[in-house]
Amino acid sequence: MRLLYLLNVSNPDRLSADSGYTFADLLAPALTDGGAEVTVAAPVATTDPRVGVASTASPATKYRARFDPDVDDLVALIQRTRPQVLVANQIEAAPAIRAALLEARADAKIVGYCHYLPFLVTDGGRLERDPSLNDGGLGHSVQLAFAAGLAACDRVLVHSQAAAAWTTAAAAQMSVDLTDKLRIVPAPRDERLVRAPAAAAAPDGVAAGIYNHRLYAHYGTAQFTALARRLVAEAPVRLTVMDLFGQRSPERVRLDPSPERHRDELAALPGVTIASDGGDRAQYRSLLASAHFAIAPYRAGCPWSMSVIDCQGMSLPVIAPRTGWLAEHIDDDLLFDTPDQAVGIARRLAGDAEFYLLHAKRAYASTAEFAPSAVAARYLEAIA
Repeated sequence: MRLLYLLNVSNPDRLSADSGYTFADLLAPALTDGGAEVTVAAPVATTDPRVGVASTASPATKYRARFDPDVDDLVALIQRTRPQVLVANQIEAAPAIRAALLEARADAKIVGYCHYLPFLVTDGGRLERDPSLNDGGLGHSVQLAFAAGLAACDRVLVHSQAAAAWTTAAAAQMSVDLTDKLRIVPAPRDERLVRAPAAAAAPDGVAAGIYNHRLYAHYGTAQFTALARRLVAEAPVRLTVMDLFGQRSPERVRLDPSPERHRDELAALPGVTIASDGGDRAQYRSLLASAHFAIAPYRAGCPWSMSVIDCQGMSLPVIAPRTGWLAEHIDDDLLFDTPDQAVGIARRLAGDAEFYLLHAKRAYASTAEFAPSAVAARYLEAIA
């Protein structure tokens, strides 16, 4: 199978913060091991030399990635690589890909991976526009473009049961039929971030927590900040918050200044340390290994979190709000509905060694099915 993987890299200067790139870098070699001939079209190459490379330009903004696919370049790329399967990591580009296939007189299956859903899902199940994609009132247009992309795909892949339900509901609202198209294929874990539970020591009086998520407002960072304030004040807990982006470009800050604002607010809290891995995966592992537990984001309608899987693979129990995919995946003992419950769980992780070690083992076990070889097998089955 010749597979062309179209990858939009939104953070080319900080690849460690680009989950789409990490996903492709982990998956493409595993697909190659599974017998596929893979070419990744992206602004930067993946790290496995067996994976083909087709250099593309990085879109200036997240809106250009959705609304400005270059059909001329797509036609040339298709004619050069002659794929049998073409993976669109940006669903909104699928209609342009379909048009390019027609121009190139090529017959390839279009597979869309819903790496990011352009809507939020409330606890009541209502779909709402994602504010991070609503600059200048573009949110509705993004949703319509997403629906058009779903319609143009032969297969639609999503991360989880929750994501499948939400994508199906969104498609139905916009008269797109996903019958026989939708498949669930989770993201692969990073085997560099795997640590056996035997290496995870229970806290000795004080638990070190880590928060390794983007600090955008739509990730619920204000709610996390309020929780962080209570955790360090009311529980034997100290917190490390990761600064994943570092110094962002003025253009990205102009579109959304919330990460810098929240980072500064968190840095001012006693008991909270802001840390960066500098884009170094070994340093990232070291930061995770120095923690006892992790905290999931409050992101509404969260369909998946690679950062949560990173922590669980390192045998870190992850406490989480009872919402979205988190409620599907996280052990019920670690889910909370209120800040009081979250503080109580953190106290128990800090003071009850038996409880802590049990959940370190469960966290580690929960990622076994996400080994890249297992995910690649599911991926190839889904797109066949």
